[in-house]
Amino acid sequence: MTRAVAVTGLGLVTPAGFGAGASWARLLDGTSTARTDPRLAGLAVDFSCQADGFEPAELLGGRLVRRLDRFAQLAVLAAREAVADAGLDPSAWDAARVGVVLGVSANSTLTYETEYARLADGRADLVSPLMLPRSIPNMAAGEVGLDLGARGPNLVTSTACASGTTALAVACDLLRAGTCDLVLAGGTDCPRAPMVATAFDRLGALSRRRHDPAGASRPFEADRDGFVLGEGAGVLVLERVAHARARGARPRAYLAGHGSTADAHHFTAPHPGGEGLARAIRAALADAGLAPHDIGHVNAHGTGTRLNDTAEAAALHRVFHRPPPVTSLKGAIGHTMGGAGAIEAAVTVLTLQHGLVPPTANLERPDEALGLDVVAKVPRRLALDAAVSVSSGFGGQNAAVVLTTA
Repeated sequence: MTRAVAVTGLGLVTPAGFGAGASWARLLDGTSTARTDPRLAGLAVDFSCQADGFEPAELLGGRLVRRLDRFAQLAVLAAREAVADAGLDPSAWDAARVGVVLGVSANSTLTYETEYARLADGRADLVSPLMLPRSIPNMAAGEVGLDLGARGPNLVTSTACASGTTALAVACDLLRAGTCDLVLAGGTDCPRAPMVATAFDRLGALSRRRHDPAGASRPFEADRDGFVLGEGAGVLVLERVAHARARGARPRAYLAGHGSTADAHHFTAPHPGGEGLARAIRAALADAGLAPHDIGHVNAHGTGTRLNDTAEAAALHRVFHRPPPVTSLKGAIGHTMGGAGAIEAAVTVLTLQHGLVPPTANLERPDEALGLDVVAKVPRRLALDAAVSVSSGFGGQNAAVVLTTA
């Protein structure tokens, strides 16, 4: 436990709900949030999982909303909730010892599309002077720092769809090194943009189940045909155990270990045998000082593509031989890209706290060839001491974190 860091706060803004409590309740229902998306009208794939049910202008103010693109709005709102949940007062903390590390993948494609169209139309005079500060990936972390007065290390990780998990790993190392007392760590993305949807569809990665959007995201299903785009943000307050103890904070869980690897196999496809992901999980276990038999649950990357689910299952069999119960949140909330790993880690914390594993939505006919015990239909009650949350991404990126009960 000497290398573990405390998780003292959670913030979630997801298609399942605004706030950690609302998101958790909907995820336990095991129902999909996918529906037709007006932003994607006219495309071959015109549906997504949308984080709504709140009004950003009311929560952030009109001026800030105009300055922030959607991915940064989501990050600021999630960070505010996480800080409040941790019982922290930003006006009282040692700001220079507070870091921000967020994972971002797709960032501000909507801004790019709008502003490049103006330039292409010969209307450079209409290009917004806010284009750059709205769109560059680091501004998600930068704006969280501005909003909360965090003056320590402030950066973004970009490892494709593993970005959120990578951010947790970097934050953990900042705390272990003594650079920070606490870090607001997580991920955010809003890939609900015509170009993003078109690009992923051209790669054959998206489900084309237009007749049934709610049934489109089907991780580990025998007839799965791709993932569904989703938007969202997750932020965890990670804190040195001694610092949390000194201020009387009770951890929700501990981040005990992490591991990251590269497949060096293909620019988009995972290693078919899951070799790289297996090494990441083993590294995370070693970092945590745990063995495979200590892990009672895996929160999977589980995109619902044929290649990813097959490779991930292979990785789990390499490490665990008989993998523990698995779930994928993407059946319910879609693939939130840079936000995915952070959201999934936050939900894994809630799983450890409540002893409940959320079901994988839309799992009616599991792919028996995968050989996994996938939680479906209803939540499963488990007595858990430790769980793993894993992520993978284009470029052969793999990341895993081990979380343990407090």
